[in-house]
Amino acid sequence: MARAFFRLQKFLRRTQFLLFFLTAAYLMAGSLLLLQRTRLVLQQGSRGTAASQAVPEAAGRVGMADARMPQNAHPAARPLVGTAALQEPALGPRWLVSRNSELWQLRRRWFHRFISDQEPMQTAGLKAMRRTAEHKGTYVGCFSDDSRERTLKGAVFYDLRKMTVSHCQEACAERAYSYAGLAYGAECYCGNMLPATAAAPEECNSECKGEKGSVCGGVNRLSVYRVEELRAGARRGRNVIYRGCFRAPENLTDTFPASLIQPNLTVEMCSEFCSKKEFPLAVIRGRECHCGFPTARFPLRDGADGQLCRGTGTHCRVYQTPVQDTRCTDRKFLTTKSKVFVALSSFPGAGNTWARHLIEHATGIYTGSYYFDGALYNKGFKGEKDHWRSRRTICVKTHESGKTEIEMFDSAILLIRNPYKSLMAEFNRKYAGHLGYATDRNWQSKEWPDFVNSYASWWASHVLDWLKYGKRLLVVHYEDLKQSLIPKLKEMVEFLNVTVTEDRLLCVENNRDGNFKRSGAKQKDFEPFTQEMKDLINRYILTVDEALRGRNFTGLPREYVPR
Repeated sequence: MARAFFRLQKFLRRTQFLLFFLTAAYLMAGSLLLLQRTRLVLQQGSRGTAASQAVPEAAGRVGMADARMPQNAHPAARPLVGTAALQEPALGPRWLVSRNSELWQLRRRWFHRFISDQEPMQTAGLKAMRRTAEHKGTYVGCFSDDSRERTLKGAVFYDLRKMTVSHCQEACAERAYSYAGLAYGAECYCGNMLPATAAAPEECNSECKGEKGSVCGGVNRLSVYRVEELRAGARRGRNVIYRGCFRAPENLTDTFPASLIQPNLTVEMCSEFCSKKEFPLAVIRGRECHCGFPTARFPLRDGADGQLCRGTGTHCRVYQTPVQDTRCTDRKFLTTKSKVFVALSSFPGAGNTWARHLIEHATGIYTGSYYFDGALYNKGFKGEKDHWRSRRTICVKTHESGKTEIEMFDSAILLIRNPYKSLMAEFNRKYAGHLGYATDRNWQSKEWPDFVNSYASWWASHVLDWLKYGKRLLVVHYEDLKQSLIPKLKEMVEFLNVTVTEDRLLCVENNRDGNFKRSGAKQKDFEPFTQEMKDLINRYILTVDEALRGRNFTGLPREYVPR
């Protein structure tokens, strides 16, 4: 018996068996922990995320680990602002510390709302798209698509969830294009020339993401439609925008690739001519019509009095056609991992999405995100689905603060916006998405005072934490970026260690708003802030301004000054 036991003991001591045993035990323990963690997350989700409902501390720790649901994001289960960070005289007065316990709960709720808000809006949009899924164009055929020699390059749109044939056709028709092509089930291309190489019909086999049973191209294949006229009575000239009166370059023919001389020339005639040639600018001087792009020779920066544009003198009238400037629309992921991990940090509502649009189009490289916003991914921000630590993107969007979260990054662009405007922008996003406006009922509800009371302190603590823990910072004020786009964008691109051409920056300026300018009925001029709210926000403004100057940064712009 003793001999048999000795043999068994010797067998168990063998290296291979012991390694196998430990591995199996490790996997079993990990599975049990994962199941327990999933159960806690589901329990937390069932309790809801209403504003009036506090998030329990234990559930908060687990829920934040999965805030970026499709990706394994780094857990952020710590308060937004550490008490020590706010007790330092250089960074903030003692009264700011009292809000610390509320901030981490606020951020938990914000993340849950951020994720849960996406699905209802996308579902509603999908239903609306299906109601208008009636095809208006004439199907031409299936064609090969070469990204390097693409003929349908006048405008490019993405919708990786709701793309339909009708949606693509209408988008191209509104911009005065003759053809609409769809690829990969989600990409829409517009142009006035058919692709050169036809493909077999069966090679266009990708189902439209937003319309079951319809074909939207394939892999390197385009389903091409001839776009019919818009509704009866609609005029293409409605999308032509007057840019102003500018001094004409010395040689118009050398500056602009296409020209037309026409007696009794009208804006509509010139715009349609330039649109068919796929140019975003229509330039009129007397009976001369010229088409082209903004360039270093014609940058559209110093406007003149409109009276100078009458006749055939030294000035000309400039109009923006419906055609998109595509010199800066190509984007890609980095082919090798970036050595520097850069954050694009801001408080929610401070223009982070707009800044990402500018950076992507200026550099030609996708930006990443600490979170996953399906609505942004669907609109072409492909870095949303890339893991935030992949280092394949030029920088990573984040609203995080706190020592651990900040010190993960080697450097950061810190985007700051007037808290009054930021709070209103985030409130609009909360109730109407990225492009809508909250209703009067929302503003008059008790949600708004609670929102201001909680989020205003977050605005201040976000800046203070990045000033304290950030290793290398470029502070950019949203208002300065909006007013002086090219100079500020140059600073940002140089900070990211990327070289871009002047023409590419001018292209970005020509497409400065992208697809993320709020639409619909704009809010009437009104004052949503009570005097009590103003007093609270103004104290935070003074604190942040003092902290910026203490770190030798430019203080807050004049318009931030307490009103």
